[in-house]
Amino acid sequence: MTTVTRRVAPAPASINALQFPQGFTWGTATAAYQIEGAVSVDGRTPSIWDTYSHTPGRVRNGDTGDVATDHYHRWREDVAIMADLGVSAYRFSLSWPRVQPTGRGPAVQKGLDFYRALTDALLEKGIEPVVTLYHWDLPQELEDAGGWPERVTSDRFADYATLAARALGDRVKTWTTLNEPWCSAFLGYGSGVHAPGRTDPVAALRAAHHLNLAHGKAVEALRAELPSRARTSITLNIHHVRALTEAAEDLDAVRRIDALANRVFTGPLLEGAYPQDLLQDTAGLTDWSFVQDGDLATIHQPLDFLGVNYYTPTLVSAATGEASHGSDGHGASEHSPWPGADRVAFHRPEGSTTAMGWAVDPSGLYDLLMRLKAEFPAMPLMITENGAAFDDYVNPEGEVSDPDRIAYLHGHLSAVQRAIVAGVDVRGYFLWSLLDNFEWGYGYSKRFGAVYVDYPTGRRIPKASARWYADVARTGTLPDREGGNQ
Repeated sequence: MTTVTRRVAPAPASINALQFPQGFTWGTATAAYQIEGAVSVDGRTPSIWDTYSHTPGRVRNGDTGDVATDHYHRWREDVAIMADLGVSAYRFSLSWPRVQPTGRGPAVQKGLDFYRALTDALLEKGIEPVVTLYHWDLPQELEDAGGWPERVTSDRFADYATLAARALGDRVKTWTTLNEPWCSAFLGYGSGVHAPGRTDPVAALRAAHHLNLAHGKAVEALRAELPSRARTSITLNIHHVRALTEAAEDLDAVRRIDALANRVFTGPLLEGAYPQDLLQDTAGLTDWSFVQDGDLATIHQPLDFLGVNYYTPTLVSAATGEASHGSDGHGASEHSPWPGADRVAFHRPEGSTTAMGWAVDPSGLYDLLMRLKAEFPAMPLMITENGAAFDDYVNPEGEVSDPDRIAYLHGHLSAVQRAIVAGVDVRGYFLWSLLDNFEWGYGYSKRFGAVYVDYPTGRRIPKASARWYADVARTGTLPDREGGNQ
């Protein structure tokens, strides 16, 4: 993949610049460990995030996902909220240790029954269930056996995919294998700011390959069990990487980070090979001998669409002194998630930011979509996550006003719509997230939800942005200003 410079594409006069295509999917999204709670109920065993969150000093305020938003017990209420919002799809993940405790052996029927009931309720409301098999909750017993750096974990994942497909294949038409494998590999095994908290650059590269391999094997397993109409995909948090200046050394910094952030996945997944510059950049760490004959063919499976998660761009330069990854937006650690990129510095872009400290820049999403169209023109795209955390609170009237989030969504949906007008095949948009939830290493300190959750009571309060998004989803039209449709 190459860097695409920023551009603005004018809408043809014959197309309403505010209108989304007929049949565009309007959805919202969550992840199992962030919302379900009930971590030891009905046979579920610990995941790496249970272990990580219970390790002192790992998660802000010592928060854990033990209860989260208690979605496991309040899912009927949450489905009713989605129905009120008028979304057409709900992207959620299965908890691997709830479906297959310890990551081996048969499925637990009570765990599968929970997801069967959830999908049935969604379908009754006219909401399409979109299942993600893995959103970071590796069974702890598999991590104890080596985790993602070990090849056997990809085989275990394929077995799990088979169990899920057999249980839900009659209800679920759209399947995603992995969510953001970059985070699983490089934050989990490189910088250690995500579970399992290891800090080994070689293990991170091994994990990236075995996650790729797990995806390929899971697609094979899904297709062996699912009806022919079923769709398979993967979701990547493709970084939009920009150079601080046009100097050659800064452009090379972009190339290095692009290889580690993006092409380590898009290369084998979409082109059938790892990029040569990635192999050269990391040659001092590994000879990549963990890539075995036949692996790339297994990984390079046809996909029905590519899921794209986007929140903010990444700004880099060559390091003039010690390399700095502290402004990469992925959490504080003495260890870098960027193996082989020791001479790259990260910078905070100028302008307004979210509560995460991430720059608000919709142009990055437009540029990213245009880049994907240029490089993979036949691949349909789906925005599987986009949203923002802000410091939300309940006002004296019992309401949550979040104009900054509405402005964020308006800007980014406008970028998606402009990309569609420019010819990008974007099929849908999933707002992250349905609910405020356990935000990984930040605990409950960051609120991404369209629905406010009062954690002590579990009470749900739709924010102003939820009503705004419901109006957009209902009409398929983006208002010409942030306050509402005209």
